[in-house]
Amino acid sequence: MKIVIVYESMFGNTRQIAEAIAEAEKDLALVSVVNVNEITPAVLANADAVIVGAPTHAHSLSRPETRAEAAKEASDPEQGLTLEPKASETGVREWLASKPDVPAYFAAFDTRADVPRVLSGAASAKIDRKLLKLGAKRLVDAESFLVKDNRLERDEQDRAAAWGLRVAQAAEKQLAHAR
Repeated sequence: MKIVIVYESMFGNTRQIAEAIAEAEKDLALVSVVNVNEITPAVLANADAVIVGAPTHAHSLSRPETRAEAAKEASDPEQGLTLEPKASETGVREWLASKPDVPAYFAAFDTRADVPRVLSGAASAKIDRKLLKLGAKRLVDAESFLVKDNRLERDEQDRAAAWGLRVAQAAEKQLAHAR
């Protein structure tokens, strides 16, 4: 089984979640973790499932303006933030709008502020809707991983690993039924 994890990350939190998911799935699948700016049709070719994750900006997926704002925030030395490579380039929103050929199955996740979801929104909801429109089938409900002061909350990587394992097990089950 082949799973591709596509992520967008500003300050490294979403990348860390993607890596934790991949680590948990490595015994069940061949897993690739790919920045959205490096995804190509060849990377997705022959994948059985895709997991897509992004940070939540202004209640949804990032936009060029919100990525520029994040870059500006990182340029302030008092913030103590490091902008991820290619963070200001294409985001998951634009990638999904390009209508990529995606595998039959998917799961979506996001990182967001540790406040009630009604206040923060969740990028994973938009990812979920877009992937359904592209014809993929949801393996598990979307998940949010929480950030406080631009850092992952304690135990979020462990939660991500557990969620990732559920995704891989659901993919295994779906693929077994499809054969």
